[in-house]
Amino acid sequence: MLRRSLFTLAAIPFVQPALAMPRVRAVNNAGGVALRGHDTVAWFTEGRPRRGQAAFQADHAGVAWHFASAANLARFEADPAAFAPAFGGYCAFGVARGYKVDIDPEAWHIEAGVLYLNYDRGVQRQWRRDIPGHIARAAANWPRLAEA
Repeated sequence: MLRRSLFTLAAIPFVQPALAMPRVRAVNNAGGVALRGHDTVAWFTEGRPRRGQAAFQADHAGVAWHFASAANLARFEADPAAFAPAFGGYCAFGVARGYKVDIDPEAWHIEAGVLYLNYDRGVQRQWRRDIPGHIARAAANWPRLAEA
């Protein structure tokens, strides 16, 4: 019995840090980096996905965001809401259907100044058939899904 109690006490320091750092679920962040390391500003400024670098990193919404340049990092830090993708960077079509799923950086669309990402180009074709309707359904689902 004493041995079990000592083991339990010895394990507490290892468990506590994991509890102190909750997993952020409202942002698509495998490995703690948003958008699989892609620069969210590049979709707006270059019209294409671009891989960011850890050297140009911002912390926003409890997650690291990587950027391709110091200029893109500065733009994001000045107004994160202007560049952060809708629905935490999860597939917007998936959110419209009631679930969170990863994205393909090549399947993107900017609508009314907001970046929407999709699972792949096939899903993106479905998304484009009714963008306003999908946005409305995704917006209704997002509060329930954000921390799920």
